[in-house]
Amino acid sequence: MTGFVSFVGSGPGDPELLTLKAVDRLRRADAVLFDDLSSGPILEHADPDADLVGVGKRAGRASPKQDHVSRLLIDYARSGQRVVRLKSGDSGLFGRLEEELAALREAGIEYEIIPGVPSAVAAAAACGIPLTRRLTARRVQFVTGHGAAGTLPEDIDLNALADPSASTVVFMGKRTFPELAALLTARGLPPETPALLAEAVSTPEQRLHRSTIAGLVEKLSGEIGTTPALILYGPLAEMGVGID
Repeated sequence: MTGFVSFVGSGPGDPELLTLKAVDRLRRADAVLFDDLSSGPILEHADPDADLVGVGKRAGRASPKQDHVSRLLIDYARSGQRVVRLKSGDSGLFGRLEEELAALREAGIEYEIIPGVPSAVAAAAACGIPLTRRLTARRVQFVTGHGAAGTLPEDIDLNALADPSASTVVFMGKRTFPELAALLTARGLPPETPALLAEAVSTPEQRLHRSTIAGLVEKLSGEIGTTPALILYGPLAEMGVGID
């Protein structure tokens, strides 16, 4: 009998932010294929007898190829096992979910998608701010600062990202933010636009830094480290509380 794959969003890292459905699937899984940011205490909810397989991708580190990850999913499912593909945040946001879904469809393997708390939403909560405001912040936009080649994507909508009335969240953008900021300020985004840097959100290593577009460029032009982070800028970023 062919098995089944559950794509589970693990949230930003705090195991208390897992959904009840996510915990249930982890407990019943025969195999868990997990990303780096979904490891640690989150995996304590898995069956002790389950196969735990790390398949995370991190910039600058050796990582399994996407076709290898898809092949593992198919092989485990074809052996009749219940598989959890554990992805950080929400698996539908910059998690290469579509490629794995396509592989399962082609192989005739059934699956489900269980949403998780997006890291952008968790970052805003950690900073004590909403993502929208009546009249002055009616739009939220998410963008990746890290393309397939490891550089700033060339096809992003810079005019939209330079809108000072939108709340913008940049995923995986620490390395490329100085370049992005230069392009945005050239399109009219004020350098003094409020901005937040949220690192390791919801984990014991969490760090929150309040600044401006120009201030973050200066901060990120030096050593940026390997801690996962989000950059949030727009009219609400200046409201953050409990931030250095």
